[in-house]
Amino acid sequence: MDLKLDGKTALVTGASMGIGEHIAETLAGEGVHLHLTARSEDKLQEVKVHISKTANVSVTLHPLDLESEGASEKLAQSIGNIDILVNNAGAIPSGDLWDVDEVAWRKGFNLKVFGYINMCRQFYTKMKDGGGGAIINIIGNGGEVLDRNYIAGASGNISLMGFTRSLGGFALDDNMRVVGINPGPVNTDRIYNMLRKRAQKDLGDIERYEELAAGYPLGRPAHCREISDLVAFLASYRAGYITGTVFTVDGGISARTSIV
Repeated sequence: MDLKLDGKTALVTGASMGIGEHIAETLAGEGVHLHLTARSEDKLQEVKVHISKTANVSVTLHPLDLESEGASEKLAQSIGNIDILVNNAGAIPSGDLWDVDEVAWRKGFNLKVFGYINMCRQFYTKMKDGGGGAIINIIGNGGEVLDRNYIAGASGNISLMGFTRSLGGFALDDNMRVVGINPGPVNTDRIYNMLRKRAQKDLGDIERYEELAAGYPLGRPAHCREISDLVAFLASYRAGYITGTVFTVDGGISARTSIV
């Protein structure tokens, strides 16, 4: 399937590892020029080197902490026209109401929830004025499962789901599209760190995390490619009538109403 993304330009946040890194690689494979941002310049450089070996696209790095004041404005000022924005930076901590204190709760919201909002505030109009484009928010199925042991993430993800639908509802009037993706557990370091934390708390042994992972559909988390391929499709003209909605990719976990 030809997505006709060749020659487009995308900005991917949180692109130095995990899902963001795979999204960058997948878009590069479709011929998309990249602007990549994350806190770690060293890791971004590694991603750039790898992409340069496999794809003939430009890769511009923007090492930046998106939680810092004015970060989204700095990016908007330093980057020209883009066709695709993928908001992916940020991880809200796991734990119940008493595990996650106010400082950690606010820190998670500042980076992910307000980070996505600020990026959209800066780039929506910029993309509209440049002819239109697609914004894809990587959110998380914690906004559907509503697990008390991921209460901060559930609250933040629900907010971003509502934000995505609200902003995307009339976006086609501006030749824009705004969509969300709710990954469930994905095969990254983050999910295993969360499983270890839960294994310690619920099973009394941090090394029993694999028992929790065995309960996932097919006995595994999602492959990163199963998320990044959907990003590429949603960014393409083939998804031209899709906006204001959120796609869940969790193997049916949210339909089971169980996070593990």
